[in-house]
Amino acid sequence: MGVSPRAALTVLFAVALAGCPGGGTGGAGAVGPGTAGKPAGGGKPAGGTGSGGGTRSAAEVTSGGLPVDGAACPTSGCVFHAGAGAYFTCLASGAGACFHFGARCAPVDACMYEPTAKAYRRCDEPVEGTCPRHGAACQPASACAFNPADGLHHTCEAWSDGACTRWGALCAP
Repeated sequence: MGVSPRAALTVLFAVALAGCPGGGTGGAGAVGPGTAGKPAGGGKPAGGTGSGGGTRSAAEVTSGGLPVDGAACPTSGCVFHAGAGAYFTCLASGAGACFHFGARCAPVDACMYEPTAKAYRRCDEPVEGTCPRHGAACQPASACAFNPADGLHHTCEAWSDGACTRWGALCAP
């Protein structure tokens, strides 16, 4: 009995993702409570305490000693969930919406959507995906922003005081 091509591709894909930090879940770049936008694990390189003199390129991903050169690991975004009023890791999205949310997070650039102002404001001390005290207006690093009019994510083509004044096409949050 032979192995189907579909099963072989599934196994190949799983092995490739296993080489990604966090097993392909975006775990290496995740941020959360107490991280203040720093990568999980304190940003320290993974590895043992051996005395080897080898180096690895930034493009090389390893997992359990299995190098995967040039692996394109999926990344998870940190997006605003209007119903919860907080930011969560987006594990799957399409057509301007995240439809599978993960753990709470904080955007790396500390620019968070404030529902009451309907604008983006800086947050220096996020707590569990929320901001207890917003600061000055900001523009998120990603051009993909939350549009309160339809609850979807669109590109923003013009900003004023932290609010988008001209919305573009739907984008992947």
